[in-house]
Amino acid sequence: MVRNTRTVDWVVFHKMWQEIVLELLKGIGKIFINPLFYVAILFAIILGYVRVKRERRFFRTRILWGWTETKRMIQDTWLLAVILSVLSIIIGLTLTTEWIVTFSLISALLVVLFIFQLGSPVIAASLAILALGLGSEMGLSFTLLSKEWNGAANWLELAVPVALLIGAAVLIEGWLIRNTAAKSASPILEQSSRGLTAAGYLSKRLWLLPVLVVVPGNVIPDFLPYWPQFTIGNESFGLLLLPIVIAFQQKTRRTLPIYFYPKVGNAVMVVGSVTIILAVTAIWVPLFAVISLAVGAVARLGVWIYFAYHERQGSHAVAPQDSGIMIAGVLPESPADKMGLKIGECIRKVNGQTVTNERELYDAIQINAAHCRLEVLDHQGEVRLRQHVIYHHDHHRLGLLVVR
Repeated sequence: MVRNTRTVDWVVFHKMWQEIVLELLKGIGKIFINPLFYVAILFAIILGYVRVKRERRFFRTRILWGWTETKRMIQDTWLLAVILSVLSIIIGLTLTTEWIVTFSLISALLVVLFIFQLGSPVIAASLAILALGLGSEMGLSFTLLSKEWNGAANWLELAVPVALLIGAAVLIEGWLIRNTAAKSASPILEQSSRGLTAAGYLSKRLWLLPVLVVVPGNVIPDFLPYWPQFTIGNESFGLLLLPIVIAFQQKTRRTLPIYFYPKVGNAVMVVGSVTIILAVTAIWVPLFAVISLAVGAVARLGVWIYFAYHERQGSHAVAPQDSGIMIAGVLPESPADKMGLKIGECIRKVNGQTVTNERELYDAIQINAAHCRLEVLDHQGEVRLRQHVIYHHDHHRLGLLVVR
């Protein structure tokens, strides 16, 4: 009896794909071997906990859910991580295990020590290249899982793919700051130059950018024998998920968050663009890769210093005013949020009554507890009217945080 050839082909094809999927699942199961993943997640949880405690101390309530930082660290970046992974594989950016280990250790150290001002990937990448370069020149070696590494023999050539990848990561960092940092800016009460209680804003975030990168296949089997690999010519390669941690911290008081953080983000995006441009030229002159990382690290640090210094000058944007009540914060999904009230606006009248402090504000609300009408001075100094029907399940204090 003759078996159907198409059936045999289908069985072979199906078995082959089962083996491929099985190997892929094995690889995915081992993808999270890098401790940096767990360090980032742990400290994102700590960030949320510290922020909530601070907000309760200042305002007796939290603004955002305590798990917000942990939830958004991947939610904000997963699509960008996929795009960067695809580009990395297509271009064929090959990294070495020595650099990945060194970069991960430095990134983890910056996070654990809460040095978020230096948490940009370009700073950790530059320090990693510097460490490997010095190790190579001095003939130093280290041991990883019973395997000895002798520095980075071609650390100048290694700097080229590193600079291209990290330049793209800094570009993403700037985009994240520009589009998301203001949303998580937490108000901090402090004393103004006139001795009054004013509000500053701190945005402190951790983003996790897991990127698939190509690594030489001969460095993996010694301690991960089942890791999926592919061969090009006579060389074998493997895919490794590199966690690029972006730590960010910047405080503002002179400029409102919605205007401040987009400026910071745009400046960081310029740093990323310059790093990429210099890294591309390094394809012909490898030394330019090291220069691009050094320039990127110094420029990124310069962005933080410039904006930190600028915000220390002048007066607070959110401080007590004689003309009304300054809004320091708005709770999500509250009546104030539904009315479209924004940080930095000034409430002049409530239900037709002029208000100058928090007590007068809530006394005026009681005039018509079911329907609240506000006269608000916006950021451009123009008067606008806002009103909202207050239901029994709404926040009992409108969801407004004000400076007293």
